[in-house]
Amino acid sequence: MTADVFFALLVFAFVSSITPGPNNLMLLASGVNFGFWRTVPHMLGIGAGFVTLLMSVGLGLGAVLTSFPALHMALKFAGGAYLLYLAWRIAMSRSIDKGAGNGRPMSFLSAAAFQWVNPKAWVMAVTAMVLYTNADSPFGSVLLVAAAFGLVNVPCVSSWAGFGVALRRFLADPARLKWFNIAMGLLLAATLWPMLR
Repeated sequence: MTADVFFALLVFAFVSSITPGPNNLMLLASGVNFGFWRTVPHMLGIGAGFVTLLMSVGLGLGAVLTSFPALHMALKFAGGAYLLYLAWRIAMSRSIDKGAGNGRPMSFLSAAAFQWVNPKAWVMAVTAMVLYTNADSPFGSVLLVAAAFGLVNVPCVSSWAGFGVALRRFLADPARLKWFNIAMGLLLAATLWPMLR
């Protein structure tokens, strides 16, 4: 992979990682409700889970799903159902946690597992592998794509949690927080729209 192609890959990784999607909306809500440091395992889980998904797609999982459309459809429905469950939990959250409350941010393992049912993550993974891998060096180019996302993804998604933290004082008012969480839940559910078309 030439330097200019790798730079284009880094730009693609940055743009696809920083734009709104299920992960970033959940991190925004988590930053508001739990603060930055309690959201760190969620951020790291996204990074690890996505790189694992990316490597799996690059090493042949995408071809398996193309060969078995029923498996692909089952994955879409499972992902959609789980995403709606998460949207409901966010929408029903009513208090900012100061560290001693009953609420819990998403764990590292839950965030990593979520990547496997996240529609945007699949689109990103398949697109990256189609555009930036090289048939002459399949394994090496898959590793380079994964490395690019490994460098870019966590800093990008952490900015959403940071933005959530910046909103904590404004959303300390229970009425504002209620409507913010309802809006985040609805926006998260709306991310399913491209999958339904």
